[in-house]
Amino acid sequence: MTLDPASAPSLYPALLYRDAHAAIRQLTTAFGFKKEALYESEDGTVLHAELSHGNGRVMLGSKGRGGAFDAAMADAGPAAVYVVVEDTDAHCARAAAAGAEILIPPTDQDYGSRDYLARDAEGNVWSFGTYLPGAAT
Repeated sequence: MTLDPASAPSLYPALLYRDAHAAIRQLTTAFGFKKEALYESEDGTVLHAELSHGNGRVMLGSKGRGGAFDAAMADAGPAAVYVVVEDTDAHCARAAAAGAEILIPPTDQDYGSRDYLARDAEGNVWSFGTYLPGAAT
């Protein structure tokens, strides 16, 4: 995926995982992300990875590897990330079939979205739906 700087998102969630390799597997298998970049240390620790979904990306790495970001995130709780999908029901079915924990099944919302909530293996909450932030309603 090549991003045009003029149309690239300007916001990228960044998450740290105890087992970043397992997180990458779950996010690609269950939630349909595509691995775009993976940088590892000599011992195989994930230093930095980028996964894309549509024109958005999430960055992730391994907890406990040191550095200022790792220290700042040490006591941080789980994060919540919202991802726009075209077919909420099909996306949820894929996630459930891959073993993702579904917190709320696909539901029509008062503001016009159809979305669902899932939790990844390390407690982060992922919301997938048809609502497009910033689009005219």
